[in-house]
Amino acid sequence: MNLSIIDWLIMLVYFVFVLGIGFALKRYMRTSNDFFLAGRSIPAWVCGLAFISANLGAQEVIGMGASGAKYGIITSHFYWIGAIPAMIFVGIFMMPFYYGSKARSVPEYLRLRFDEKTRAVNAFSFAAMTVLSSGISMYAMALLIQTLGLLHGIIPDPYIFHVSVFLSAIIVLGYIFLGGLTSAIYNEVLQFFLIVAGFAPLVWIGLRNVGGWQGIKRTLPANMTHSWQGMAHASTNTLGVEWFGLAMGLGFVLSFGYWCTDFLVIQRAMAADSEVSARRVPLIAAIPKMFFPFLVILPGLIAVSVTSHMAATTPGGPSFASSAKGGLSSEVRPLSSSTTTDQPVSSEDKELASATANGKVAPKSLPLDEAHPHGIIPIKTDPTSGKEVFNADGTPVYNYDLAIPVMLLHFFPTGILGLGLTALLASFMSGMAGNVTAFNTVWTYDIYQAYINKRATDAHYLWMGRMATIGGVALSIAAAYLVTNFNNIMDALQLVFSIVNAPLFATFLLGMFWKKTTGHAAFTGLLSGTAAALIHHGLTLPTDAVPGIHGGWIAIAHRYPSDMAQNFWTAIFAFSVNLLVTIAISLITTPRPEPELVGLVYSLTPKPVETHLSWYQKPATLAVAVLAILVILNLVFA
Repeated sequence: MNLSIIDWLIMLVYFVFVLGIGFALKRYMRTSNDFFLAGRSIPAWVCGLAFISANLGAQEVIGMGASGAKYGIITSHFYWIGAIPAMIFVGIFMMPFYYGSKARSVPEYLRLRFDEKTRAVNAFSFAAMTVLSSGISMYAMALLIQTLGLLHGIIPDPYIFHVSVFLSAIIVLGYIFLGGLTSAIYNEVLQFFLIVAGFAPLVWIGLRNVGGWQGIKRTLPANMTHSWQGMAHASTNTLGVEWFGLAMGLGFVLSFGYWCTDFLVIQRAMAADSEVSARRVPLIAAIPKMFFPFLVILPGLIAVSVTSHMAATTPGGPSFASSAKGGLSSEVRPLSSSTTTDQPVSSEDKELASATANGKVAPKSLPLDEAHPHGIIPIKTDPTSGKEVFNADGTPVYNYDLAIPVMLLHFFPTGILGLGLTALLASFMSGMAGNVTAFNTVWTYDIYQAYINKRATDAHYLWMGRMATIGGVALSIAAAYLVTNFNNIMDALQLVFSIVNAPLFATFLLGMFWKKTTGHAAFTGLLSGTAAALIHHGLTLPTDAVPGIHGGWIAIAHRYPSDMAQNFWTAIFAFSVNLLVTIAISLITTPRPEPELVGLVYSLTPKPVETHLSWYQKPATLAVAVLAILVILNLVFA
């Protein structure tokens, strides 16, 4: 890939601007509250964009693009039932607890509601989760730099991946170390607009070249272009999970478990300037979130539609579908070395192509190219050895994580390519920064201050927060190498959530809505749910995977059709075990007196005062509008 001076300048200006924000805000970081919670002084709309941007990291952009290529439009469920309802629930019900209790973190809320030991379990598990999530973003950024050859000729090829990991770590470390959460939030707002500006043209150009949404539907199997059809049975949809597993595992447990308990996103809402603003934050974020499938999932579908599926009858022949729609020429080829051929095109094929280009033959009459079933998705290679990766049965593993990067190379010219690459890099750093700021807060307040040094000065805790930033980035580097075992980082991320967030959601649900839930029950239930998740993962394995990080490390009692199906059911088991254990132990232990639970349990908490707000300013009105749009989207793509 040859980048022009314009492309390099766009990326350079972005990096300078990002670090400049950190330097500009450093002088305002006088207290630990400034560093960790931005002084609770940021407007709702800024926090709302940061709320969604912190979640819009590599796992969102690369992971959802990869899932779109691997599973199809069914991936939209991660938004339309796997995010929006939970975000509405957070804004209406959860934020009054978080903001009103003045807790500085989610683990600290658990201490206020239950006890110290429950807080400790969540603090340590959450710290581990943020490190893994940050490592996923770091891995994706390094993979992008290596794949696109951005350092080719500067760094020896065998070392590009390693240098890329450390380079991305240094940049994020710089602006978080200097400006804390405030720096992260304002950079996330910038990154949000960059991502939209970089990806909207990609989708528009890509759709034109595959014949729009109807062209994709003609090209791909039906189960790739419908979100609800085929959900009656696990074998009739690409996710490999039936409707109950989807609704319960993703729509309820994983979704609510993430959005309601993950301090990464909750921290952005807690930085708002008032409780009313804090409640609006997730509702404001839900509006653009609903439409992000069109920016991050569609490129994956386009990537597997381009070139190979709409080919001529000769395997590996040229793609005439693009020409039929006035798009790219037939010279476009898949990037995988295994998808090229020197086989000639017959005169009949040429006539068919000419008829198609002139609109005499519909593109749907072109047969699928079975030799290249994955479009421009390349075969996965080991980032350190450069060797191609194969399944246990000898079939190649396709690297769906590269769906969006290869789309950029496929369609973007000079200048716009620089903008697209900058948008990708921005998404990676957004995800990394979000996890690092959450990690340094939880480490400092919920681990260091709680168990190591309880009586230090505020200046010391500010210093420790900066040191925790360095430590979190260092641990993330190690995590980046761990996730190289997955060909879809969303599979890896949902596995982490199923082990950490799924059991935690049961603890929160009972704690907030059942005043008889006790600290002993919450602690035991949380440990039991996490153990259940690990045992289920250790006894199950996705089809074609080998025992190890994908599961089956205890024994193989059951095989799931996909990693994602395994993740959904791991979450269901974790949540259910925690729920039952917590209820059982709460019934035989003594609950806390009700006066101690005011502001911590829904039935004992004064409802937010909204009499001074007009009807259109109330969070409930915004929530109803969001739900109405959500129903329409589900009906359109059913």
